[in-house]
Amino acid sequence: MGNSNFNLKKLLKPLLQLLVTGLALYLVLRKTDVTRLFDIIRGANPWYILLSLFFFNISKLFNALRLNRFFKEIGIELSPMYNLKLYYLGMFYNLFLPGGVGGDGYKIYVLQKNYGLKTINVFHAVLWDRICGIFALLFLSLVLLLPSTFALQLPQLVPYAWVLLGALYPLSLLLNRLFYKQFMGIFTITAIESMLVQITQVISAYFILQAISLHANHIDYLAIFLISTVATILPITIGGAGAREITFFYLLNFVKLDTNPGVALSLIFFGISAISSLAGVLTRIRHEKSDTTP
Repeated sequence: MGNSNFNLKKLLKPLLQLLVTGLALYLVLRKTDVTRLFDIIRGANPWYILLSLFFFNISKLFNALRLNRFFKEIGIELSPMYNLKLYYLGMFYNLFLPGGVGGDGYKIYVLQKNYGLKTINVFHAVLWDRICGIFALLFLSLVLLLPSTFALQLPQLVPYAWVLLGALYPLSLLLNRLFYKQFMGIFTITAIESMLVQITQVISAYFILQAISLHANHIDYLAIFLISTVATILPITIGGAGAREITFFYLLNFVKLDTNPGVALSLIFFGISAISSLAGVLTRIRHEKSDTTP
């Protein structure tokens, strides 16, 4: 009976994610000129798409490098190549195997199994890596929001945005000192890498805007892109699909900008993410310990 309930829960989560993803996409596409949307996507310049793909994967390299620093601090020595393969396989699991263990869970399982550390130690390394990324994401989001149309329409919130912008770095430092002292020695370098992750993702999104020939209001679209990334952090949809599109649709409506390029940007970015994550399967990583030599 217990095993039956466990299997039901494992099945229920991906079904709910699929339902939420489908509902979000339905709400967006129902109010979108679908013909024009797909014309925009079909007409995208492939050279700019390749540049977007390149910078997306550069962001993943920075992300994998940062995560490996956290692993090293808890006593896990992974070669750069093994770590990168494991990172991309985690990307694939997050995108194509929703509702199950997930990419982070798979990494925690493999590393705990091979290195004999307590699961909680590996979990904290992965969790703090995520938290560092969120701080950088919020910081860059505010940097783009302040000169955007949102600031013009909501001037009363601008002072609060400046206060939050100034508080993010000290707050992340305080949390690091209070809860993750073992990572204090790499605080500065991982903070820089976190910013590089988000900056290269913004560059990737910028090249998508160029690919679809959108030459105005870049700040607004890129600010919403970062906000939509925050929306994809919660695992309520499949690979963030639906959550990003619905964020673009409603926020662009709020500032009275064309929603079609935003939704097109979101869909193309999801496609780039999906294509990139396939590298995780092609590497055919094995479960044994990494050779720690580069």
